[in-house]
Amino acid sequence: MDLFFSILMEVIAPVFILIGMGIFLHRIFHFDLKTLSKITTYYLLPVVAFVNLYESNIDKTIFLEILKFQLIFSIILMVYGAIMAKILKLDRGMTANFKNSVVLMNSGNFGLPVSQLVFASNPVGVTIQIVVMTIQTFITHTYGLLNTVSAKYDKSNISREILKNPILYALFLGFLFNTYDIPIPTFIWIPLEGVNASFLPIALLALGAQVAFMSLKMMNWTLLLSCISRLLVAPALALALIYILGLDGVTAQGLLIASSFPASRNSAQMALEYDVYPEFAGQTVLITTFFSVITVTGVIYVSQLLFG
Repeated sequence: MDLFFSILMEVIAPVFILIGMGIFLHRIFHFDLKTLSKITTYYLLPVVAFVNLYESNIDKTIFLEILKFQLIFSIILMVYGAIMAKILKLDRGMTANFKNSVVLMNSGNFGLPVSQLVFASNPVGVTIQIVVMTIQTFITHTYGLLNTVSAKYDKSNISREILKNPILYALFLGFLFNTYDIPIPTFIWIPLEGVNASFLPIALLALGAQVAFMSLKMMNWTLLLSCISRLLVAPALALALIYILGLDGVTAQGLLIASSFPASRNSAQMALEYDVYPEFAGQTVLITTFFSVITVTGVIYVSQLLFG
């Protein structure tokens, strides 16, 4: 129990304090959310991805294990989401939102800061989250976007949206520089480190600003099941898959933690952009983010007991 409260106070509490600052400041100053989103997506995340991959010593075998796990895990969640949507007899728009809420998680401006705190002394753990975030980014801009767009519009812009994402290029460069041990001049590395260090507070402030004015209407069964699926069912399935694949150590720990994060804010943004039940998507993000203070703490606790 001491370990549980230690995780709660040293990992989760700092995250929610920073999110709370984002809520507080946005309610006073009304930030431009599009600008905050672009700063995170086109400035902070690419630098964080590059720096962590460049500095990592992750083994190729571990990388392939992560890739294999994430592909199987994502397919399982996609099938689960589709089956539950059929059982609930949801229309196309609600089906798209439900499936996205199950499959897509906030691996960027929630998951990565949490992993940076959990694995502060182990860069491999952070690198695992970087790889997970990359795969999630790809899934978001293919599967997730396809779900949302297909509810009302054509799918012609998906490939262009994928190619616009700078994280993919940053990861390629980080992998290239790491593989060939290419030195980076000090006058370039110092600002990169500065941006990398600033990611956690700015990303969580942006997340707080995004949920600051979301309204929470009466809970319905679809919304309840969506939240339970993301916070409880997904990590339970991940744990089963970890044992089936025989994973252990920091790899198993990092992948289990990565499976437990709240619903992706990108799913809410896509729902808003294409007007596909945006209130439902926003409420899912808000509720899963709020209750993740308990569930993510619990998953971190379990991961350290089983694989730490």
